[in-house]
Amino acid sequence: MERISKRKMPKFFVNKKQVENETINIIGGDVNHIKNVLRKKEKEKIEICIIGNEEKGIDTISQIEKIEENCIKCRILEYKVSETEGKIQVTIFQGLPKSDKMELVIQKSVELGVYEIYPTEMKRCIVKLKEQEANKKIARWQKISEVAAKQSGRNIIPQIKEKVNIKQVCNLVKDYDKLIVAYEEEKENSLKSELKSIKSKDKENIKIAILVGPEGGIDLAEIEELRKAGAVIVTLGKRILRTETVAL
Repeated sequence: MERISKRKMPKFFVNKKQVENETINIIGGDVNHIKNVLRKKEKEKIEICIIGNEEKGIDTISQIEKIEENCIKCRILEYKVSETEGKIQVTIFQGLPKSDKMELVIQKSVELGVYEIYPTEMKRCIVKLKEQEANKKIARWQKISEVAAKQSGRNIIPQIKEKVNIKQVCNLVKDYDKLIVAYEEEKENSLKSELKSIKSKDKENIKIAILVGPEGGIDLAEIEELRKAGAVIVTLGKRILRTETVAL
């Protein structure tokens, strides 16, 4: 086996259907990026993560064997152990913010290790997404997640899920070890104390969800609905944070 350089390589994701024996076929927009942006040549190496049904992908160091018009064929040189994914899965329920703030939340959250993100409609959201518009937005947001995952060396592409409302969030509380709601009117229960209680659980993998309100905050009726469903309400301290800051 030849020696592999440890310097940072560009990373790409492929579906395991694109893998045959030890050959990987890169297709789609990545072909143009590799050929015309990175200007990679045959025999050069890139990092490729193979995504299947498993929660985490399989990282490889692969060599470009053949560059075609619509496909780049690579040969796997080495499988590598990824250490970019932790044992705690963090899901964010983000109250829909104005303008392009959601893009910032997705990009930075993915870089920091989030597992998945739910765009969440709430009473005080200024932004209201109609179904057709929501599908286009989610497709764009998913692409932002993929680019951020590549840039930060993740071995999953965090999913941007379909938009949900508070009632649907309440139905999902049971799927997590804890669903934490950041609320500026809470004065006693801290995020730190809730994280300590989670840490004390003797579990190998922990699933935490964080719900973040939009610019106008979370309506009291929504807080009570979430509390009744089993969510815990916490304070993040004495300062009031912007919605795009809370998740990060």
